[in-house]
Amino acid sequence: MPDSKDTKGKAPQDSTSEGDAAPSPNPSNNNSNDATPLGKITPQMAETLLENNPALKNEMVGMDREKAAEALRKMDIAQLLTGLSVTGKNQKDIASYKFWQTQPVPHFEDTSSATGGPIKMIDPEKVSKEPDPLIEGFEWTTLDLTNETELRELWDLLTYHYVEDDNAMFRFRYSESFLHWALMSPGWRKEWHVGVRATKSRKLVASICGVPTEIRVRDQKIKVTEINFLCIHKKLRSKRLTPVLIKEITRRCYLNGIYQAIYTAGVVLPTPISSCRYYHRPLDWLKLYEVGFSPLPHGSTKARQITKNHLPSNTSTPGLRPMELKDVDAVHDLLERYLRRLAMNQAFSREEIKHWLVHKDNADKEQVVWSYVVEDSETHKITDFFSFYNLESTVIQHPKHQCVRAAYLYYYATEAAFTDDPKILKERLLLLINDALILAKKAQFDVFNALTLLDNPLFLEQLKFGAGDGQLHFYLYNYRTAPVPGGVNEKNLPDEKRTGGVGIVML
Repeated sequence: MPDSKDTKGKAPQDSTSEGDAAPSPNPSNNNSNDATPLGKITPQMAETLLENNPALKNEMVGMDREKAAEALRKMDIAQLLTGLSVTGKNQKDIASYKFWQTQPVPHFEDTSSATGGPIKMIDPEKVSKEPDPLIEGFEWTTLDLTNETELRELWDLLTYHYVEDDNAMFRFRYSESFLHWALMSPGWRKEWHVGVRATKSRKLVASICGVPTEIRVRDQKIKVTEINFLCIHKKLRSKRLTPVLIKEITRRCYLNGIYQAIYTAGVVLPTPISSCRYYHRPLDWLKLYEVGFSPLPHGSTKARQITKNHLPSNTSTPGLRPMELKDVDAVHDLLERYLRRLAMNQAFSREEIKHWLVHKDNADKEQVVWSYVVEDSETHKITDFFSFYNLESTVIQHPKHQCVRAAYLYYYATEAAFTDDPKILKERLLLLINDALILAKKAQFDVFNALTLLDNPLFLEQLKFGAGDGQLHFYLYNYRTAPVPGGVNEKNLPDEKRTGGVGIVML
């Protein structure tokens, strides 16, 4: 069903001058008529793209070169450019292009995506009750994340074998608290926490997980499985386990009456519904520089960079306070109205708001999510809220620093979105998210990450977020719809005119 091998935008691109992010690799001429979201690639460009993007080329192994080039030519150039990397990024064990040709996903050459709806009708009676056999020496397992031993096994697999950057400098470090939060949301099913064990050693060597939720795609509400944590032990990457894992989680979802899924990847698969770019706001610039995350721009100095990224000590929004359990109903109402403005959005239940946004104090567990509301002093109405979550990265073999604490912008909403003046929304978001940065700095985060989804293009550049080298492509399984905006223009830069698309924040 999915692939979650995205890089979460691990490192910012080098800057060509202080404050200016370098443009992403773009094989097309910016003045070309093809450099538009609707432009089509020429045969020569298709050949160049395959040569300059090893990950995409590898996904098309076994496919006739002419057919591969033809498929690329039929793909929107904006979709394709956002997935390119001239450094061979994301050459991981990922389901092949040939495999995706067998799945109910929109294909590159599909021209009927304007009409939304399922691609394939599933007859549950025809779904196999047993999983496909694995290669000799391995067996299926269902993880019990209420069992501390099995939770620790998943943590161990992800800690040492999950997503890392191309230079093997950083690797995600999901806490056990994070895994509980991410995989035990309302309605979670044990059978959707799928693992593979080595038969003799009983060691957990692969995983793929899903949680149920509902989303809206152009006002059509659909039940989906949100897929994450597809991870395979490094020594088994050649065993072609990814397609087998995808087929197994799909089978288990079908048996439970869920026939669609949403997932993300940092590479181009058939076929993204949207593509967003990662942006990073340094909170502790010196530490980020020391670990190799942030570059020292040409012509600048360490002192100037520290000064440039300085934040005030105190927040500025009157009535701002931490979100409490009593705020669930008000935040649910505000967020639902806010997200309905977007073409593809999460349809939260009240219980999901409580789970995803309210921090529960527990001395034995790390805090995962930080949420804040703005309460009007006179009416006591909740007028705004924002949130961010904690996802650390291990710094591999560094003499001074062991981890980078990263805050990820999560959901937010404001009544300012419902005025007739877009400037009011922009000004309000600049104030709110600047306060989010201040609070994250106080909570000792080193960097604040955000994608170009929601209304983020309204504030990213003004609040000194730098362009990252990470892309996140959004995919729907067994559902067809026209592409939605990802907040970037044809140059892969934030564009206020390209908002209104993605209203789902994937972990």
